[in-house]
Amino acid sequence: MRYLILSDVHANHAALEAVLEQAGSAYDEVICLGDLVGYGPDPNEAVDRIRALEPVAVVRGNHDKACCGVSNAEDFNAIARMAAIWTREKLTLENLTYLQELPQGPVAVEDFQIVHGSPRHEDHYLFTLREAAPILEVMEGALVFFGHTHLQGGFYWSAGGRVAEMELKLEPGVVKAELPLEEGAKYLINPGSIGQPRDGDPRAGFAFFDGEKRVVEYWRVPYNIEATQAKMREAGLPEPLVLRLLVGH
Repeated sequence: MRYLILSDVHANHAALEAVLEQAGSAYDEVICLGDLVGYGPDPNEAVDRIRALEPVAVVRGNHDKACCGVSNAEDFNAIARMAAIWTREKLTLENLTYLQELPQGPVAVEDFQIVHGSPRHEDHYLFTLREAAPILEVMEGALVFFGHTHLQGGFYWSAGGRVAEMELKLEPGVVKAELPLEEGAKYLINPGSIGQPRDGDPRAGFAFFDGEKRVVEYWRVPYNIEATQAKMREAGLPEPLVLRLLVGH
């Protein structure tokens, strides 16, 4: 089975469409790691598009919870909270209900799991090797896909006991990097953020996973950032959210 792994769309419809155009029909099933909404100008378009893909598995993100009323966004900064409130007012009842009913991770798919933040807690961040190593050590399975940090890459624990971080620096344009999974190793894999990357690369990030070949493909795809920024300004969303799209931070 070949999976298309999507995460952190953040209501950026232009970025999502660029990813889906690049992905074409080169996958069997879709998986989404959460944060369909929040920050961006197209909450209903993003949710509608994800739903139309009929993903085999979706988990909720912290922005999904805040934007649909499952949580109150009290732990958000002022800018994120403002965007969440705006999003909640824009979502249709059908899409509000869809987000409210999304499960928390981890969710099992075949022989791997998906989470939004961490296998230990859906809202925890895995930024560093120090945070990831204790989870890798006790992981029962070999593979977990996570999002939340908006940083494409991840962490692994080799069969020989070496723990390391995967840092990707992909060339300009449409580009991919392949990661063959080592037999006996354990992996925490982040496909990157579609709608709001924070690794210094403004292109939309996503991944494929080929379960038979045991290979992860990391992808970056350019999209019309200026169109999304124009929509955000028209909607009155905070200017720092608009500006960060262009720099990928």
